[in-house]
Amino acid sequence: MIKRFLYSQKVAPYVFVLPFVLVFAIFWVYPLLSSFQMSFQQITLGQDSSFARFDNYSKLLTDTVFLKAVVNSAIYMVLTLVILIPFPMLFAVLINNRLMWGREFFKSSFFFPALTSVVVAGTIFRLMFGEMEGSLINSVLGLFGVEPVKFLKGQTTGFVALLSLATWRWTGVNMLYFLSGLKSIPDDYYEAASIDGASSFQKFTRITMPLLKPVTIYVLTISIYAGLAMFIESMMLWNGNNSPKNIGLTIVGYLYRQGIEKNNLGYAAAVGIVLLLITMIINLTQLAFTGLFKKED
Repeated sequence: MIKRFLYSQKVAPYVFVLPFVLVFAIFWVYPLLSSFQMSFQQITLGQDSSFARFDNYSKLLTDTVFLKAVVNSAIYMVLTLVILIPFPMLFAVLINNRLMWGREFFKSSFFFPALTSVVVAGTIFRLMFGEMEGSLINSVLGLFGVEPVKFLKGQTTGFVALLSLATWRWTGVNMLYFLSGLKSIPDDYYEAASIDGASSFQKFTRITMPLLKPVTIYVLTISIYAGLAMFIESMMLWNGNNSPKNIGLTIVGYLYRQGIEKNNLGYAAAVGIVLLLITMIINLTQLAFTGLFKKED
């Protein structure tokens, strides 16, 4: 009876889907609901929790450190979008060109940084952007007569270091996404355009970019999330979660500070819920703006 039930064509789809549903419910839905409940509580390790109503959320509105973290995360997200979408797309187009030599070498070279541990990469970049004269970046600047710069002590220079790390790690990943999209574009389109006298720029703007729209939307969506959820890069670059004047503090970094360092779990849960709402609002807005929810004729 049990064997007949499991081998039933009506039951089989649910059996295959069940592992995903269980993992999704246990490791995503349950933690999300628990965090939402905790965000309305005052929770301190070793003490009984108490209902705090909307106190955690109202406190966030006047918390200048939290607002600083939101601004830092937003700036980082926008700048990574400006860098990590157009440039990987251009690199993908160049590598996909038939006249390009050593394509496999460049693919591997661009993707290799993504295989490096973020802890190792962050440590290396911290040494590169160190304020000592012997650090790599200051040594290069010294060749042009520039005085040593304290990159990790200033807001603007700190973001230069953060964005350098992000560009080095993720350019290759996004480039491979665009390469996979380029492989799905038939060569006939480009041949027809060449016959009509279209230039390379016209082919790129009239054929490549429109047909890469699904891939671009995907890269944009994951990049928005990655930008707002960035934490380890900042923590490793400043060797901790306490950068000077919070110039490298992110939303997740502030969540970590409140929940792990200060054991203020209820307040940290509220920070996490706000981060989720910000990410969902931005992504749903851009998905609607790009026409993903429109019905095709």
